[in-house]
Amino acid sequence: MKLVLGLGVTGFSIARFLLQHKVAFKVADSRQTPKLLSEFLSEFPSVEPFLGAWDKSLLEGVDEIFISPGVAQQEAIVIWALEKGINIVSDIELFSRYVQVPVIGITGSNGKSTVTQLLGNMAKASGKKVAVGGNIGIPALDCLQDEVELYILELSSYQLDYSKKLDLYAGVVLNITPDHLDRYDSFEHYAASKLSLYQYCQHLIVNLDEPLIPQKPSAIHFGINMPKQDQDFGTVTCHGSCYFLRGDEVLMDVDEMQLIGEHNVANILAVLALGDQIGIEMSIMINCIKTFKGLEHRLERVTDEKGIVFYNDSKATNALASVTAIKALIKKYENIVLIAGGIAKDEDYTELFKLIDQDIFGVILIGQSAADFERGIHIAKTIHAENMNEAVSLAKGMVNNGVVLLSPGCASFDMFDNFEHRGLEFKRAILG
Repeated sequence: MKLVLGLGVTGFSIARFLLQHKVAFKVADSRQTPKLLSEFLSEFPSVEPFLGAWDKSLLEGVDEIFISPGVAQQEAIVIWALEKGINIVSDIELFSRYVQVPVIGITGSNGKSTVTQLLGNMAKASGKKVAVGGNIGIPALDCLQDEVELYILELSSYQLDYSKKLDLYAGVVLNITPDHLDRYDSFEHYAASKLSLYQYCQHLIVNLDEPLIPQKPSAIHFGINMPKQDQDFGTVTCHGSCYFLRGDEVLMDVDEMQLIGEHNVANILAVLALGDQIGIEMSIMINCIKTFKGLEHRLERVTDEKGIVFYNDSKATNALASVTAIKALIKKYENIVLIAGGIAKDEDYTELFKLIDQDIFGVILIGQSAADFERGIHIAKTIHAENMNEAVSLAKGMVNNGVVLLSPGCASFDMFDNFEHRGLEFKRAILG
């Protein structure tokens, strides 16, 4: 008997997969009314989920647990299972047991969704039958189809924590910055989780600018400086323009891409390295880069209204992500009003507050962390808002010609279902 822990999107996907393969299972969620409960009962009328507080009796007769990313390692049920020697794995490892074609794995603290989606676009443009999923969009198990030739998966640290036997053709750890420290006992533990991806890769793509990522001679490297080897990727600035390079070969002007910010230069370099590794023609990759507008909620340009440009960066759920967004915009605009706040993570916000005081005209604070943020900001003008409609209205009144940027630097669950919901509410408040 298998046990599926967590009745979210991933748990739902695991249950569906097990049913299709005629594997006996039961499902449990610590919540009395998980969001997808009604859908689950409709699709699985013969499976009665165990809801509410877990106890040890749940493990009776269980020989393996498939765990959802939302279930922390510190949960009592996880500890009990480990004490009994019950194997605990992620949906990604279950996926790996069945997949028969190359798989690309992409992880990192920031940028992984952008890299995953753009690489998927390139693979499709090259004529490959590709499926894109994992931590982005479609769960990995739902992607399994006989006709697929290549899988490109975004992988979270939570998924990697419970994956022991993956088989990845190529993979990249984009960067490692403090995040999800409420789920890990130290930053070192979190970093190790991210870096574990490389032990499953046949071909390693390594960021030279990330000091926590070990360099290996056999890897393909990318970084902001000029490449040292013919197969590596980087940039060079010449006569006031910056260019992407493979070795000493000029590929395109950085200004030709639609994405903005130095962080996206690094993302593009990672995509180029991965695409080259799986044999996508350079001309196809360059064309995809030039036409790629980015993903929703990731420094997304929403609209211009009466001299104000609105950017939706709701995916910025940590301090560094907000710092990155602000640094990208201050190179193009003056008079930036920032909407920030939510559930602050266990990390140092000093750099963000310093940048706000230095370069932000005013701040609209929302959510649980509003008072703490106000204490950390000493120069920029701050105003509290009770909801997103009020935040947007106040922001509009604060700037006549400039930018309103939603980049919260915090999780969203105090006011919204998730960061997507937060971003949609921001756009709804702007566009009506």
